[in-house]
Amino acid sequence: MADAVKTGDLQVSIRIASRRRAMTSLTAAFPGAEIIDVTFKAPDPWVRLSPFYPHGGIPVPYSDGATSQSVEGIWQALKVFHDSDVDPTKLSVTTMKGLKRTVRRYGPVRGHRTGLHGDRLLPYEAARRRIYLPAYRWILEHRTADLVELLRDKEDVVLLDYTANGDVTNSASPLSHAALIRLHTEGRWPSEDDVEASSGITGRMP
Repeated sequence: MADAVKTGDLQVSIRIASRRRAMTSLTAAFPGAEIIDVTFKAPDPWVRLSPFYPHGGIPVPYSDGATSQSVEGIWQALKVFHDSDVDPTKLSVTTMKGLKRTVRRYGPVRGHRTGLHGDRLLPYEAARRRIYLPAYRWILEHRTADLVELLRDKEDVVLLDYTANGDVTNSASPLSHAALIRLHTEGRWPSEDDVEASSGITGRMP
């Protein structure tokens, strides 16, 4: 359970739960709470908090002047596999579909490139900090600030996502954007800098 965060005179409690749970289970587990889906299957306006949502104009880290329709488009575009380098076409996808690039198709992941034309590959945690976090924070600040303020004004909220992992260092589970929303509203955003990311792993396609 998340700690309560103060907004004015209110104590706002934001918690994370699995979208796969039945609504009857959720309402029983969180009586009185407002349950809000923030995945790509959510209704308007909350779907705008999904990293798949095509806001457009999202700056691509390490890529001066390049922008993406979605945060997920950036994450997938800069991913480098054994058999495939970056894929700029993912930056222009506007349908919330066809974004994923998989190990099954392209082989093992080697890292995330520092930009579309970068000469370094970042390992997983470093890529989360240097690529995913800045991109998702940008939409929270520039595209969905109104929704963040709505959440801050609520007293008891449960955000639904497919994972609850808000620990950037935990590579065993995908990072939860719902957990990142909670951390953002509470002023506890993870560090976007680390020693490992500063050095990176040099690597072009073999």
